Amino acid sequence: MVFFALNLSRSFGRKCLWTHSKLLTGMQFIRQVLLGYTRSSRQLLRRSLSSQTDNMVKNKKFILVKHFEGEIDKSCLKLEEENVPTLKANEVLTEALWMSVDPYMRPYSAHLPLNSVMIGSQVAKVVESKNERFKVGQLVLGYFGWQTHTVWNPSEMSSALGNPYVLPDFGDLPPSLGLGIVGMPGLTAYFGLLELCDPKPKEVVVVNSAAGAVGSCVGQIAKNKGCFVIGFAGSDKKVKWLKETLKFDAAFNYKTKDVSEALKEAAPGGVDVYFDNVGGEFSSSVLYQMKDFGRVAVCGSISSYNADHKHLPKATIIQPPLIFKQLKMEGFVVTRWKKRYEEGIGQLLKWVKEGKLVYEEHVTEGFEKLPDALLGLFQGENTGKAVVKV
Repeated sequence: MVFFALNLSRSFGRKCLWTHSKLLTGMQFIRQVLLGYTRSSRQLLRRSLSSQTDNMVKNKKFILVKHFEGEIDKSCLKLEEENVPTLKANEVLTEALWMSVDPYMRPYSAHLPLNSVMIGSQVAKVVESKNERFKVGQLVLGYFGWQTHTVWNPSEMSSALGNPYVLPDFGDLPPSLGLGIVGMPGLTAYFGLLELCDPKPKEVVVVNSAAGAVGSCVGQIAKNKGCFVIGFAGSDKKVKWLKETLKFDAAFNYKTKDVSEALKEAAPGGVDVYFDNVGGEFSSSVLYQMKDFGRVAVCGSISSYNADHKHLPKATIIQPPLIFKQLKMEGFVVTRWKKRYEEGIGQLLKWVKEGKLVYEEHVTEGFEKLPDALLGLFQGENTGKAVVKV
C-alpha cells in the first residue's frame, strides 16, 4: 500500500511532531512524520546515556543503517540495546507486546535518516506512568517504531497521523487486532471504500492484494453492503481462503490467470468499483474493464515498492478509460479521516463480534524476528495481517 493508507505517528520520545491542522500531502507529509521520528529517538538516546545504568530496564531497537535497495535486505537493520531513562513528570513508559509489519514501511523507510529507529506501530502495555490519563496495565496503540520500550509525554504530542490511544475493550478477541482489522488496515478499508467509492448493492467490486490486511477487509465490507466481490491474490491457497472463508463471489491467482480474462469471465458486464493496492500493469488491466462512471480508490502501489525509483516500471496508459468511461479515480491517506477513527474502530469491532468480518493473522514469534517478518511480507508469506509477538 503506498502507504497511502498508513498510519504513522511520531511517538519515540518525549517530543512529537507539531503540524498544521490541515492535512499534509505527498513528500512533505512523509518528511515531517519521519523528522519527528528521528528527533524523538535522539532525545531518548541522550537521556538514556545520561541516566544511571544500574538495575535499569533495557530497550531493544532496530536501527536503519542502510536504505533498502530493491528487495528487503535484513543487513540494512541493526539491533541495538540501550537503557530506558527514568520518567519525568507527565511521562508514560510502554512495553511492546505486538508489533506490526506493513507494506508502507518499504517506501517510507527510503526517506528515513540513517541511524534512526525503524518505523512501525505496536500494541504496548503501560508499565509505568506519571500521567493521570494513562494507567499502568492499559493497552495502548502507538507508532513507536521497532523498539521494545518507549517513553512519551501525551501532553506534548500532536501528530499528523494520530496520537497513541488506549485500545477499546476487545473482550475475548486478541489485542493484536488493534494493528489489523480493528486498526489502521481496517480503517483504511472502511473509509477508503465507503467514502470514496460508495458501493451499492449488486455492484461489482474488485480488490487486489485481496488476502492481505487491507484487501481482505475491503472485500468483506463490500459483501456486507450486498456487492458482488472479485478478489485477486498471489497463490491458489489464498484464492481458496478468499472463496471458502471470506465468501468472495470470485477469486483468482493473478500469477496464473490473466487479469483481463478473469474479469471478463467473472464480470462480463464490467466493474463498478476498484480498490487498488497494487498499481502497475495490473491496474491498467482493471481500468479497461470498468463500467461508465466507475469509481476507483487508490490505496497503494505494491508493484513498485521494491523498484529503483529512478527507473520505475512502465504500464499501459490509463487515460483512455479514465476519459471515455468517465471514471472517478482518487488516491488517499487514511489520516484524512483521523477525526472519525473512533467511529470507524467502533463499527469494525462491532462487525468482528457479530461475525461479519473474519480475520486471519500471520504471527511471527520474537522481537528479533521483525526483519524476517518484513521480508516475508514482501515475499507473500502472509494471509491476513502480519504481526510479530514480542
